[in-house]
Amino acid sequence: MSISCKTLIGVALGSLLLGGCVSKVTEKEQFSGFLPDYQGLQETTSASGEPVLRWVAKGFKPSAYSTVVFKQLELYPTPKPTERVNQKTLQELRSLTSSGVESVLKQKYQVVSSRSAVPADSRTLILSAAITGVSASTQGMRWYEVLPVTAAVGAVSAATGKRDQDTVLYIEADLVDAQTGLPVVKVVRKVFGASLDDDQQMITTNDFKAAIKGLTNDMTKFIQ
Repeated sequence: MSISCKTLIGVALGSLLLGGCVSKVTEKEQFSGFLPDYQGLQETTSASGEPVLRWVAKGFKPSAYSTVVFKQLELYPTPKPTERVNQKTLQELRSLTSSGVESVLKQKYQVVSSRSAVPADSRTLILSAAITGVSASTQGMRWYEVLPVTAAVGAVSAATGKRDQDTVLYIEADLVDAQTGLPVVKVVRKVFGASLDDDQQMITTNDFKAAIKGLTNDMTKFIQ
């Protein structure tokens, strides 16, 4: 095969793989149905610069409230463990994320586990949140691989399951004003964890520890 032909094939393969890169925000077809509705969500960035889909009611001020009703994140829909994500990992991710969220909320609000425990005359928010998916997807071609030779090698690696994979935690949440019953914040976010070596490696809680910490740091800055 001539060099020019190899070049064309390499560029073509590189373009295809770049076009297949993992989206940084949750696609509409990946919405779980956990939120009552997804209207108004717009792509923006978190305090740390991570892409996120978010809607905030006009005039919403976190400082206007003193109490938050929150127990823990749900696993929604009913989780189905796989060969790569077992039940233990799902429960650990739920516990780790719930603890992080609760710790952030307690920095600013009184946190109670049910509406019946809300103090009298307090301005209250109700937080509903869920982990709606855990996955790993093959990474697209990186810019430095889009070369005549390495693009072809990269394509073979992807086909044989040897390309690195992104781990992703899908989270959906909304905040509702307890007095009015109306939503004040809606968030849909993909949280990217550690990269895996291939499509055979198990997904573990450790893969997301740093990412969940980043998520809660963003939450801290949002409610300040």
